[in-house]
Order: sequence, then structure tokens, then C-alpha cells
Amino acid sequence: MTVATALWITQAQTAQARDTVYDAGPDDLEIETLYTGISRGTERLVFQGHVPVAEHERMRAPFQEGAFDFPVKYGYAAVGKVLNGARLGQVVFALFPHQSSFAVPAQAALQVPDTVPASRAILAANMETALNITWDAGVSIGDRVVVVGCGVVGALVGYLTAQIPGTQVTLVDIDPSRRTLAENFGCAFASPDDVAGDADVVIHASASAAGLALAINVAGLEARVIEASWYGAQSTEVPLGGAFHRGRLQIVSSQVGRIPARQAARWDYARRLSKALDLLADPVLDALISGETAFADLPASYGDTLDDPLTLCHRVRYGA
Repeated sequence: MTVATALWITQAQTAQARDTVYDAGPDDLEIETLYTGISRGTERLVFQGHVPVAEHERMRAPFQEGAFDFPVKYGYAAVGKVLNGARLGQVVFALFPHQSSFAVPAQAALQVPDTVPASRAILAANMETALNITWDAGVSIGDRVVVVGCGVVGALVGYLTAQIPGTQVTLVDIDPSRRTLAENFGCAFASPDDVAGDADVVIHASASAAGLALAINVAGLEARVIEASWYGAQSTEVPLGGAFHRGRLQIVSSQVGRIPARQAARWDYARRLSKALDLLADPVLDALISGETAFADLPASYGDTLDDPLTLCHRVRYGA
């Protein structure tokens, strides 16, 4: 038995460090954590207690402990070093919460490629989501693509779709400081007031009713709007008259829990996550790490980090 320290959300908007005991089985890897990543959108909903009761089971993270009505240990972006077995010393990624060390089945820990530093590999879960969204969007050569919401996932969708030949990708955000990020990712940038319409594909990732309305408004005739946001318990108004009805638009949900049908025959979750790790080799992606906190300081700063609209992916550092 090993005692580790983990971040627990003990009640809405309250986080504490707690001792957590785990036991590594004979086929498990024991992992010393190097970094975890805070995924602001989902973790903020969990921290605020806004996960709908009907979604409690579907929204469980792979190695979550506790429940969304608290206490709960939540998170899904851990990078660490293997302490035992044939993979001793290997740097791996696992969908594990914020904890100083842990054990998981060997197949649940994917090796981080040599081309990807451990400090950047915390973006793997976000990249996996962006990859799934890009599949759902079905972006084709030469498409005009608009991504509404330049958070981590929206920015990564822009990064991926901008690499498809001939595409014209525009990232839209209310924060003008995101312009530099968009341009570094090969995208144009626009505020909600000046984005051009007639897009072939629109991806909505702002988790706001205003953003969804904008996504519908800028979509071209018979275009597809991909709804990539998760609203938790929030009820969201959807304008289904006007541009939506007249334009014969499609609104398609994208959720990372399922692989799109046209990929599912050949792709499983391990292959998808492995590809997401491979896609993190570009140093430009370091711009998505908006800050860093020592794990010892995380309980005190967690709420403020989640509330800060400037937070993209916040890195948590373990050890010295």
C-alpha cells in the first residue's frame, strides 16, 4: 500500500489536499507524477457542482473517485514517470486526477513520444477532444472554417483544421488578446462583431448561448454547425428560426466519449489518444499553457485559476 496526496473537491467551490491510499497490482504500473493539467471548462463545472444528476455516471473520469455530489477526486491529464516493471523510467500520460503518485493498469498509461516534452504532454486529453471534433466536423480541402470560442479545445481545433490544404480558418473570441494565439496557429482572428459569414463548417466551443447564436448566424447555406461545448446543468437558448431554418443548417453534437461512426471500425480509444500525443510535437502549442502552480499550492489557488477567464491550460508541477 502506498500513501499519496490528492486534490479532492469536498463541496462546491472547496478543494483540499487529502492523503489517498492505493495498491499497485502485479500488472499495474506505479507512476510518480511530474505534471497534471487543469482543463478549465469541465473542471470548473465539477468544482461549482453543476454536473446534472442525470449525467453523473456518463461524465465520470476514468480514474475518478467519489461522486459529483461530493466529495470527488477529478481530473484527466496526468504525466509521470514509471517506477516499476519493464517500463521503468518511461514517461507516460494517463487520464488520472491531480495526485502525487498513482497506479494504473499498464494499458492505461501511454508512452509520451520523445518528440513531446512531459511539460506539454498534459495537453493530450484536450488534443484528443479536438481530434474527435475535427472528425465530426468533416472539414474538407478548401473549406471556410469558423471556430467560435478560442479556449484550449477551440484553439486546437483551429490548429488542426488550418493544416488541411486550402482551408481558411478563423478563430472567434470576445478576448482580443487571443489574436496572437490564433495567428501563431495559422488562423485568422475575429471578434464576434466582425466575423465574416457563409462558412462551410462552424465549430462552436464557447459554451455560451451567444456563441451558439453566432455560430448559426455565420454558417453558409446547408452548412454544418458542430456543437462542441458542454453546458452541464445550464439550459441554453438555441435560435432555430431565421438563419437556421432558412439556411437548412445541421447542428451536430461532438462528444469525446464516442468515436465517430466513420472512424469507429478502425480506431479505438488507445489509438486515438496515441495519435493525440503524437500531434503535440509542435513547440507552438506551448502557448496554450497559461500558467503553472506547484501541487502544494493547488488547493488554495484552484478556485481562482478556474474562475480566471484568461486561463487556458494551467499546469500543475509536482516535486522540486
